[in-house]
Amino acid sequence: MLASSIRPPTTEEVRKLSVSDLAIASGLADILRDNIRHYVPIDPFTVVDPFGDNDDCTYSAVLDRENPNRVVAMIVNKRDSMPQLPWSTMLGERLAKVSMSKEEAKTLKHELMPKEWGNFYPYRRNGRVAGYFMFAFQICGQR
Repeated sequence: MLASSIRPPTTEEVRKLSVSDLAIASGLADILRDNIRHYVPIDPFTVVDPFGDNDDCTYSAVLDRENPNRVVAMIVNKRDSMPQLPWSTMLGERLAKVSMSKEEAKTLKHELMPKEWGNFYPYRRNGRVAGYFMFAFQICGQR
């Protein structure tokens, strides 16, 4: 479900998250990953971050509706990976998916996961990589 009243958090809002906020986001991310696995296989290893110069992707964040500054996951979908996944079913009532630009996604990712590579898990449809997920349980510290 795409939430129009919720926006991605700013860098400053992310920096103000507490350890408890990160723990809650991590728990929600684990549940989300399990829900996603009912629909698509997620590769077991991470790959180079999908922010290339010539990519044709859409960027989104999954946020906790109770505190929209909690980033539960980031999603990068290849535009040719249609049909879409059943997001409203996978997200439930607690989570919201919001679109963002590539630059917003890159800035948010860098704030949450400062390492430069290997932050995203690919997922496949019909044997081809259709997109990438980064989950909050991967966060090992903030900038």
